[in-house]
Amino acid sequence: MSKPLPRSAADKGGEARTADGLALGLMARRIGFRMRLLQNLLGARVVAAFAPFGLRPGTFTTMALIAANPGLSQIRLAREGGLDKSALVAIVDQLEERGLAVRTRSVIDRRSNSLALTPAGEALMQEMSAAAQATEQCIRDGLSPAEVETLFELLERAYQIVAREDAREPPG
Repeated sequence: MSKPLPRSAADKGGEARTADGLALGLMARRIGFRMRLLQNLLGARVVAAFAPFGLRPGTFTTMALIAANPGLSQIRLAREGGLDKSALVAIVDQLEERGLAVRTRSVIDRRSNSLALTPAGEALMQEMSAAAQATEQCIRDGLSPAEVETLFELLERAYQIVAREDAREPPG
């Protein structure tokens, strides 16, 4: 059983700490680091929740993005979804083998594949969505509905700010 967390940083001498009491020091004010701590906790829950489905990590994300964008190319899915290209190929191969997705030649660009979920893929994605939702339910229970909405709005704004900044900067 895990230790109860302090109600605020001030409860532990004014320092932000991990769940196990490690002082964060300068990292307490690093957005990326704080997001990574939360992602690590949620990620472990998701791995456990998805284990019964017997699919590779990243499969749910892949399925959800394909469902939201039928006909999406593998190249665009990898690029815009932040997915490793070789891992994505293996995920799509597994989805096809299990009859959960289909990959067809694009009518727009014959060099690329268009992706779509099958009805079985849609059904499994919904099951996985419920499992994923359960992994973060404690956050929704611990925040008000307005705070949850604000959290999503702030995450979206932060993403757009960084994406715009990266689009302006030449790589290098």
